[in-house]
Amino acid sequence: MQAGDLDRRVHFRRGTLADDGFGETMTFAEHGDVIWAAKRDLSDGEKLRAGEVAATIMTRFTIRWSAFTSGLSPKDTLVCEGLAYEIVGIKETEARRRFLELTCTARADL
Repeated sequence: MQAGDLDRRVHFRRGTLADDGFGETMTFAEHGDVIWAAKRDLSDGEKLRAGEVAATIMTRFTIRWSAFTSGLSPKDTLVCEGLAYEIVGIKETEARRRFLELTCTARADL
């Protein structure tokens, strides 16, 4: 992975529980700065469940390791080109503390 491979701008939203008077709901707020990332689509698919058709896409994003990015978790959401991705996995790649690889899924039909 080289710096030139990081060709997408992404940002994150942090999820927190908030009481809306009826119960607790997850709300998301902007978290951190916009950063550079590499994007690689892995798979896509459609599911038919309870009469609903849902299209999903699984994507892997590679970002530079930093104090900020090392604090990311699956409770956070990654936003790239207007599409919000749920983070399902985070791992270090290559040398220690150089890059992080985020495996994410998104609804492609929304």
